[in-house]
Amino acid sequence: MNTTIKDTTTVIVAKKLNSKFLVRASKFIQGLGENDRAKIAAAVRTLELGGFQSVETKTIRGPIKELIVRSYRILFFTAKDRTIYFISGFRKKTRKTPRNEIEYAQNIFKILNK
Repeated sequence: MNTTIKDTTTVIVAKKLNSKFLVRASKFIQGLGENDRAKIAAAVRTLELGGFQSVETKTIRGPIKELIVRSYRILFFTAKDRTIYFISGFRKKTRKTPRNEIEYAQNIFKILNK
């Protein structure tokens, strides 16, 4: 008699942070190809689990950071309520982050943290 025993281990990983995508970030991501959207989704999930060292990010100015996925950048900040707000996205074409993107992100930060 041949008996197979299956080991069914369920691993539950709780999110440490919530995430919210503002319209500008959502539209940018929706306009990308399926493969790029999947890579961004995986990076976002890693951030939600608290894995900030596991994905490539860069501090832009103050609380504003950018998530780096290939040549794409998604600007975000983490609020006191443990929510990551993804503000806008763009394709990085030069070494510098566009000033208008940084200013827009800072304005959103100020509005949401009143």
